[in-house]
Amino acid sequence: WQFMSYTGKKFGLEINWFIDERRVPIKSTHAAAKYLKFLYDDFGSWELAAAAYNAGEGKVGRAISRYNTENFWDLRKGRYLKAETKNYVPKIMALAIIGKNLETFGFADMDFHEPLDFDEIEIPSKTDIVALSEKLGVEFDEVKYLNPEILTWITPPDGRLYMLRVPVGYKKVFD
Repeated sequence: WQFMSYTGKKFGLEINWFIDERRVPIKSTHAAAKYLKFLYDDFGSWELAAAAYNAGEGKVGRAISRYNTENFWDLRKGRYLKAETKNYVPKIMALAIIGKNLETFGFADMDFHEPLDFDEIEIPSKTDIVALSEKLGVEFDEVKYLNPEILTWITPPDGRLYMLRVPVGYKKVFD
């Protein structure tokens, strides 16, 4: 999901020198859903909410004032919104239609990835993940792949325990 740092933090994502939870698919999806609901409550339309998600709340608010309409399709005709935003809403709608009708659009034989499976272990703050990976017998790159939010080689030094994702079966090794 696309999040500016301020907006990500506003909707519950931790973003600092050590962690960027915008990179965690589950957490960023929950934050995006909260943000879209907030935008829907603010603008009263899913089309305007999606446009505001892409361009920013202020930009869409100014477009509404400038063109004196709360209809996305009328706003789209003007020159104020960028082409990226004008096309963002129709693209999202098209993806939803395709996603609900895969066979109709020729995607019946899609080979979907298996769900990402992992175990979680609770580790102290300031844990060296490279050293932990070596002790567990797991490639550091694999641990990094499962924890894309960690921006350094250690868990945040904030004193909190950290839930680290490891390949299935390695929780037993850790325990």
